[in-house]
Amino acid sequence: MTEAEIIARLEQADPVRLAMALLAPASARGRLLSLYALNDALAQTALAAREPLAAQMRVRWWIDRLSALEREAPPPHDLLGALWAAWGPQAAALAPLAEARMHDAAREPFASIAAVQDYADATGGALMTAAAGVLGVPPSAALRAQGRGAALTAWLRARPALQGLGLGLSDPGPESLQALASRARQAFAEAAALRRTVPRAAAPVLFAGVGVQGALAAAEKGRDAPLPSDFARRAALARLALTGRWWI
Repeated sequence: MTEAEIIARLEQADPVRLAMALLAPASARGRLLSLYALNDALAQTALAAREPLAAQMRVRWWIDRLSALEREAPPPHDLLGALWAAWGPQAAALAPLAEARMHDAAREPFASIAAVQDYADATGGALMTAAAGVLGVPPSAALRAQGRGAALTAWLRARPALQGLGLGLSDPGPESLQALASRARQAFAEAAALRRTVPRAAAPVLFAGVGVQGALAAAEKGRDAPLPSDFARRAALARLALTGRWWI
């Protein structure tokens, strides 16, 4: 899979992260683009099969293939080939991103708010930390907090669709939405307080998404988060490019 093919894929599947990768230095783009394409592939793989066992087997394939990259080059495969070209054996460190998707494959709702937070940390949070590492920024409290806030907000926005797939909350009442929004705001506040510990170079990959405030405000009222418009997305990314402000 060439860089142009990955860009075409992300244009459809994840245009915000595509823009984030393109805002990063050119030397980091290959790694970031392949990382974000992997994230999309893992999310789709976990939901591609109706039967949980079949979905789990597909996710397990990714876990095994990613782990094996520590020892050897992958067999012919578009995305694994792109990961190997960009990351080499270091791509094996991305296997936990696949492991976290086993929950999606199992088609089980979350029994608690804490379980949603753990899932957010292991998926979107870990993804943000890996992306920051590409830019030379090591894991830190600020990165973990920003990743948690962003992942919780993204999950709240996706919750209506997830609920229909059996991947939402066991108790999807307004109190649960309010509690998740509160945890997201707390995480964002922690990241903002620690922003001076994060190099400016990491700004492109720390973007929390478009319409975060609106999404959290809706959840605090017990309502589903609205989807941002294309205009709002373009405006938010333009502000990020101009100001470098990633914190909420």
